[in-house]
Amino acid sequence: MPQISLTDFVDVVSKAGRPKATKVRQVKERPEYEPAFDFYKSLREHVVENHRKNGGKAAVSDVMNSLTDPKKIKSYPEILNAYKKWWGRKDLTWFNPPRDVYSAGGFDILLNPELGLVVNGERHIIKMYLKSDALTTFKTELIIDLLEHQLRPKAAPTDNFSVLDVRRSKLFSNGPHFPASLSIVNAEIAYISSIWQQ
Repeated sequence: MPQISLTDFVDVVSKAGRPKATKVRQVKERPEYEPAFDFYKSLREHVVENHRKNGGKAAVSDVMNSLTDPKKIKSYPEILNAYKKWWGRKDLTWFNPPRDVYSAGGFDILLNPELGLVVNGERHIIKMYLKSDALTTFKTELIIDLLEHQLRPKAAPTDNFSVLDVRRSKLFSNGPHFPASLSIVNAEIAYISSIWQQ
């Protein structure tokens, strides 16, 4: 069964017309996941590991010490500073976030929030958004609704599902959950499937 990441799915859904079909083809024709081509992999992994080890805010930037890619050396500091700005004076404690797969229409959407953090006493299961493209309300609601639908059985009743727009230092948490959005998700999967098979 073909798999698509949550990020790719949201990118497809947020486009219309020819760019939408083009994005589906790009995802299909992309080589199998190769860590070397995941631009943000080392940043994400370092942030996660730093929280797991209860590292301090300043240690978030230690990932820079191991970088050799000039593009990452140029781009990462702005993102790391934005993350530290969001952290601010918050008390953050790590817990392991749940993960799962949403399956429909012959496709799997991988739901892998990177962070499980108690933020000033409130538990948040957080998907990190690192792209420079604007994180729209529609994208935010779609991500949170999918996490809510699929991961709620694996989460504590009071857990918040959240999206962290890292570059803008903003955390968006549970809004009203509309089950009808799953109809939108399933319709989009049907569209992806039809283009995928062409």
